[in-house]
Amino acid sequence: MARRICALLILLLISLPGSLIADGHPIRFGVTPVFLDDQLAFLAVWKAYLGKRLGRDVVFVQRGNYREITDLLRSGKLDLAWVCGYPLVQNREHMKLLAVPRFNGKPLYRSYLIVPGDDVGTRSILDLQRKVFAYSDPDSNSGYLYPQFALLQLEQDPGSFFARTFFTWGHRKVIEAVASGLAQGGAVDGYVWETLNLSHPELTGRTRVVERSPEFGFPPLVARPSLPQADFLALQEVLLTMGQDVEGAALLRRLNLDGFEAGNAHLFDGIARMARTVGGGSNAAALP
Repeated sequence: MARRICALLILLLISLPGSLIADGHPIRFGVTPVFLDDQLAFLAVWKAYLGKRLGRDVVFVQRGNYREITDLLRSGKLDLAWVCGYPLVQNREHMKLLAVPRFNGKPLYRSYLIVPGDDVGTRSILDLQRKVFAYSDPDSNSGYLYPQFALLQLEQDPGSFFARTFFTWGHRKVIEAVASGLAQGGAVDGYVWETLNLSHPELTGRTRVVERSPEFGFPPLVARPSLPQADFLALQEVLLTMGQDVEGAALLRRLNLDGFEAGNAHLFDGIARMARTVGGGSNAAALP
């Protein structure tokens, strides 16, 4: 009888949300720099919220670019990460789609081409030939892949079109580089620009949006494929229901998001097609 009760207790524990006895370590969540002025404070609040909902410790692991986060996920040193659609389509066998944010009612966003606010003559990316251009990250769709693809569609060579290019390693830094005149043009996540336009109009007001790309799948949250299914489902449930409680809704407002949805891989088909056209490699330097 005692043995039967013990077995039943083990089965009950295995079935608990969050797979509390799965492997003993905290849930490790990888992120890159975002636009928030108080990122550390925000992550501390989100960590507490997720930990309470999951019944399990959560640790945020911050790195400066998508490549570092991708490498940690591939090596099993992260359980989930907030990446871009470009790394997802490049690493489908190493990433499992967990959730996709909704922005303005859709799991979609655009790339913005921006120039300094006092530049009234630039009407398209073609007007930026032989000028200085800022990219965000070589693994960013909106901040690198799309403008490269756009130039190829215009029968231009992305490697020689601009006088000089550099990476800022952050969408906000692209906006700052263009606003300050360090770059005469830049490619940025439209969601980041629109969100900063609400919180820091004095910054975005020193830039002008020249072009907006077609819509693409919003940068997703992904999990390592080997994450226990109970952990995966528990994380997904918490993310998808964030808007249904006061704390979760407040966190979403700070992110300027409507919520999360499960999404599907086809959201990123357009990014995959562009990646096949552009191929690998980069000609940009680092932020001076």
